[in-house]
Amino acid sequence: MIQEIVYSTYKTKIIAKIQNVEDYLEKHTHWSEAIQRLRDLVRSTELEETIKWGAPTYCLDGKNVLGLAAFKHHFCIWFFNGVFLKDEKQLLVNAQEGKTKALRQMRFTSTDEINEEYVLEYIKEAIKNQRLGKEIKPKRNTKPIVVPEELKKEFSKNAELQLKFKSLAPSHQREYAAYISEAKREDTKQRRLQKIIPLLLEGKSMYEKYK
Repeated sequence: MIQEIVYSTYKTKIIAKIQNVEDYLEKHTHWSEAIQRLRDLVRSTELEETIKWGAPTYCLDGKNVLGLAAFKHHFCIWFFNGVFLKDEKQLLVNAQEGKTKALRQMRFTSTDEINEEYVLEYIKEAIKNQRLGKEIKPKRNTKPIVVPEELKKEFSKNAELQLKFKSLAPSHQREYAAYISEAKREDTKQRRLQKIIPLLLEGKSMYEKYK
């Protein structure tokens, strides 16, 4: 979502760490005025502002409601459970038709396209839906976790490392396993292995610093 799309993008590359929304605006100067305008609308509500997956994210009682994002040719609002919005103005798109179930995007290519009244209406509806508990919960992955041989060898040499790995949630174990196994070259696998060992020993998830 930003889990289904934004997160999947960041999963394939290491991004510069963004501490707050101001950092995000500095990184995306071509849309900073537009993002700030949307940000002001969101902050007029009770949503809590934070940074997740390297982008501004807004929550209600710890639950993700929406996020803001800037791209090369457009900027947008991500509604995490946008599938439940009535969308009477026909402003929402599914960025990955057939793949994305809950997430919907309100996309803009110009600041002039922002209709503040409409945007705020959608934001308030999203908040209401969150209070009603309207959300699509991801299906649990029941496939067995395949630990790459490179990581198994490290486990044989370091019992603490294996213990820390097993203490993680299955989803986080899969992140580490995929990070190693998806590398094509052996030297790349070894570099990645050395990179994740300190994170594992600290009991952290693979992408914790981006949340």
